[in-house]
This record gives sequence, C-alpha cells and structure tokens, in this order.
Amino acid sequence: METSNQITKYLQPDELLSITNMELIARLVVEGFITGLHKSPFHGFSVEFSQHKAYNPGDSLRFIDWKVLGRTERYYIKQYEEETNLRATILLDISKSMLFGGGEVSKAKYASYLTAALAYLLIQQRDAVGMVLFDDKLRKNLPPKSVYSYLNVLLSEMTGALHGPDTNIAKSLHTIAEQIKRRSLIILISDLLDSPDEIISGLKHFRHEQHEVLVFHIIDPREAAFDFEGDVIFEDLESGERIRTQPGFIRRGYVSRYRAYLEDLARRMRDNRIDYQTLYTDTPYDKALTQYLLKRKKMF
Repeated sequence: METSNQITKYLQPDELLSITNMELIARLVVEGFITGLHKSPFHGFSVEFSQHKAYNPGDSLRFIDWKVLGRTERYYIKQYEEETNLRATILLDISKSMLFGGGEVSKAKYASYLTAALAYLLIQQRDAVGMVLFDDKLRKNLPPKSVYSYLNVLLSEMTGALHGPDTNIAKSLHTIAEQIKRRSLIILISDLLDSPDEIISGLKHFRHEQHEVLVFHIIDPREAAFDFEGDVIFEDLESGERIRTQPGFIRRGYVSRYRAYLEDLARRMRDNRIDYQTLYTDTPYDKALTQYLLKRKKMF
C-alpha cells in the first residue's frame, strides 16, 4: 500500500516520465492532489430529476409534481440527484514550439500530463469536458461529455496527435469561440508564443460570448533564465531558422524583456477578467489543479 508521500510524488512532472499509460498518469496526479488536500473538492454539484416520493409535511411545495397530482390526485414531489453542472473545453496547443525542453520534461509533455489530469478531475466531478487540439489551425474538436468512458477518447486523440509546423493561437481561439454556444469554462494550455495583442483578442472573444477563461502559460525554465553557455546555435522549432549567438552577451537584456513581457501579459489578462497562471515545466501539478478548483468555485 502506498503512503501519502508516495502518492503525492506523482505531482512532480519528472516522476511520470517512466509511465506510458496516460489514464494511469491522470489518476495518479489527481489522487496525489486530493491526498494533499485537507478536504475533498468534490462538492457543490447541481441536480437533475431522479424520481418521485410521497409528499410529507415540511417538504418544499415548489417541488410538487403538478402533472402527477392531476393524474392521481395524490401529492408527490420530485427527488433529485447530482448532475453535470459545468461544461469545460480544454484548448491544447500542439504546435512544434511546445516540443522544446531544456530539462527532462518538454513543454508538450508537461501540457499533456496536465490536460490528462484536468480531464480526469472534471469527469470525476461529473462535469462535462471537451478538447480542442490546435497549432496554426484546429486539428481536432471533441465536444464536452461527462461519461467516464469518454476520458479514453480524449486521451487517445491527444497522445496520437502530431505537432504542427506553426502557431496561430488567435485564429484558433476565434474559430472555437464561434462554435461553442453554451456558457462554458475555457481552459487554454499553451506556451503563448504568438502576438500578445492577437492572443488577448482571441481570449476577449470568449469573454464576449460570456464564457469563463482560465489560461495556463507553459514555460520552460531555460526560456526564462536563458542560462545557456558558450557559442550556441538556436533553431526555431516551427520555421527551422537558425541563429548563432553567445548567450552571455545578451542574457541580461533578454531576461529583462522576458519579465516585462510576462508582467504585461498578466496585467492584460487581469484587465479582461481572465484567470492567468504561469507554469514552469518543473512546477508540481497541484498548483494548476488548485487554480482550476478556485476558478470552478467562483463560477457557482
């Protein structure tokens, strides 16, 4: 039997690298997360009609089934059970820039583990979850469902996806915003390597349609610190373009501009009431899952 420490270790991205079964990865991450909580997050569900029971004094009159009363001349009230009360769509960036990894865990790997865990957690909460895979265009659009068997469909499509040559986040966001008709939670998982103006424009489209938005910005630590040494040839994973430079000469300016970029992006997200969280590829997954639960709680 695994101890609490053994279970929570699966919140560490590098602990999952030896596991090939994505459903198992999702379960281990979520179980590790729940083990670390003082109380379960599985509460607050809405309800759907289940069955009737005889009316008793004190029962709310608003639940009386008047049609049954008309047929039987007896008072019955509707009983209810838990139902899906949230529809969520995970937008997963599968462009080639996500393949970068300065350590053991690439951005793509980190994002796939996070997506699997979120999908598992949503379905465990009887919420409906769908998935959109995109690069410079939509590659797959799976509508939200809440049955557990759907998890395998989502994970299979995600693990079988090929990473596209380019990124066009804004185009994909605008396209999917036009397609989602019911109010939903939109979860974007991406390295956001696109024009900030265009990204914000696409996300504002969701807000205009009354959707709630949660953004997980996936960052490799070496992207932020730029801790490369010597003569280095950098290659654009999407265009194939190469450039030779000495990072030591440009590191300070790069880091300063990168921090300014993150601060500006965070500010613009706040201004548009978009929940935004940076996640480095060595960040334990409980940080992301906690952000999701906080967002879910705000919606109800």
